[in-house]
Amino acid sequence: YLSIRYSERLAEAGIEPSVGSVGDSYDNALAKTINGLFKAEVIHRRGPWRSFEAVEHATLEWVDWFNNRRLLEPIRNIPPAEAEANFSAALETEDMAA
Repeated sequence: YLSIRYSERLAEAGIEPSVGSVGDSYDNALAKTINGLFKAEVIHRRGPWRSFEAVEHATLEWVDWFNNRRLLEPIRNIPPAEAEANFSAALETEDMAA
């Protein structure tokens, strides 16, 4: 059911599903990149880990930083969450004008 709903939601939003096929270089490329970045920046750099809870807490901190405080040059050195909020606000403004 989840897979069907996910596909329907992508279609509603006008988003094409992954262009890669299983096993090629495009399959899950973004997820693999993020996982690799996380491992390099958190798991390997801050280990060894004493407990699962320590890893879990570090993961939550990193995800919060990655989405809410990390500055990205391609989006004018603002955090991704701020860029998304700006984009949503612009869409709402366009809808009001129409």
